Amino acid sequence: MTTIPAAAPARGATRRVAAAATVGTALESYDFYVYSYFAAFFAGPFFFSALGEAGALLASFATIGIAFVVRPIGAVVFGHLGDRIGRRATLLITITLMGVATGLVGLLPTGEGWATFGAVALVLLRIAQGLSLGGEWGGAVLLATEHADARQRPFFASLPQLGSPIGSVAAGGLMLAMFFGLGPEAMAAWGWRVPFLLAIPLIAVSLYLRWSIDETPVFRRLQASGERASNPVWAAVRTQPAAFGVAILVAMLGIGSYSLMNTYTMGYGVAALGFDEMQLLAAATIGGLLQFVTVPLFGWLATRIGSARVVALGALGTLLIAFPIYWLLGSATFAVLVALMVVGGILPTASWAALGGTMQELFRGRHAYSALSVAYAIAAVLSGFLPSLTAALGELTQSAWWHPGVVLAALSALTLAGALMAQRMRHLGDEDADAAQAVTEQQVPEPA
Repeated sequence: MTTIPAAAPARGATRRVAAAATVGTALESYDFYVYSYFAAFFAGPFFFSALGEAGALLASFATIGIAFVVRPIGAVVFGHLGDRIGRRATLLITITLMGVATGLVGLLPTGEGWATFGAVALVLLRIAQGLSLGGEWGGAVLLATEHADARQRPFFASLPQLGSPIGSVAAGGLMLAMFFGLGPEAMAAWGWRVPFLLAIPLIAVSLYLRWSIDETPVFRRLQASGERASNPVWAAVRTQPAAFGVAILVAMLGIGSYSLMNTYTMGYGVAALGFDEMQLLAAATIGGLLQFVTVPLFGWLATRIGSARVVALGALGTLLIAFPIYWLLGSATFAVLVALMVVGGILPTASWAALGGTMQELFRGRHAYSALSVAYAIAAVLSGFLPSLTAALGELTQSAWWHPGVVLAALSALTLAGALMAQRMRHLGDEDADAAQAVTEQQVPEPA
């Protein structure tokens, strides 16, 4: 049996791993926002016009929900593969599926005679995207952390979280530029295809980055020692059921606040508060750009005080400002609006940035990919219903100023409770979690 010499990863290799982990989540976010704009403006008239104006709009938005519904299925499938054949190989599959499906949306035919075919194809491509998304995030976090020194894992776990602001800013900026540059007619005729077709060169970059890195030390150890679980999803549920519940709670604010602030609050701000759409989009974009700084900063803080503590601080801070921020929003000028979006974004960002590090500490290496993916997917599905839930609460309260604050406060309280429990439970995953650090201390058998 040969051995692999112990060696810490070079700085260049570490950067490539971080880039490979981040690029997939960026493409995920880019796809989500590009498709959201497409669904709002074009999907209904192009593919569902036979349903009438109202039915076409509902059908187009339903195609957004499809990706959320199938996401847990993708988490199970790709989580299993990630724990059986490896993190790197599985992430090559997920990024390929995601990029190809996104690019094909841009090639769908429109016009008379193609509506039925286009509608069916669109639904199938959205299912493919949702399946790939289910296996992307958990693998990206493990790819980043299992290559890193134990003390630096919280920071590297925050880097995939940068994908969300990168993707949202890129999608929003591109759509704004194209609408202003081409005009509505050209966008409807052919311009809408461009953002989807851009996924093709993006996938080429993503594949290059992921192909150029090695499998993680943790998985190599599990593979060499024969410790891989034959059914990792069931193994995770059977051996760590409480960790699943805690992980879902921990994820609720980071994921849910994005749905609440960037989806519901946008519509509420225009319809009920009288803001201009461009004002709200500009404020949200400023908040997204700020995350380029705050996400790695909170990741660094997590290396000093622990990921679960950073999640808890973000949740506690958000809980304290949940009602004041919506009270002030009712009479805000544009300058105050920007300030509120910034402040209201920074605190949930703390929970978002430290989410990967907290969840990675909860689960054992031999079923970590499955556990992270399934827990995150469940939290994402639950968060997908938040805009509708908040709207229903607004109807019941006659759009009282405090109704979005109730939802944000509830998310904060759930995540705060989860973070406090995670702080107590995080050592349960130490059996395999330190395998990456062991590579620098001992020789690892090379698998046959």
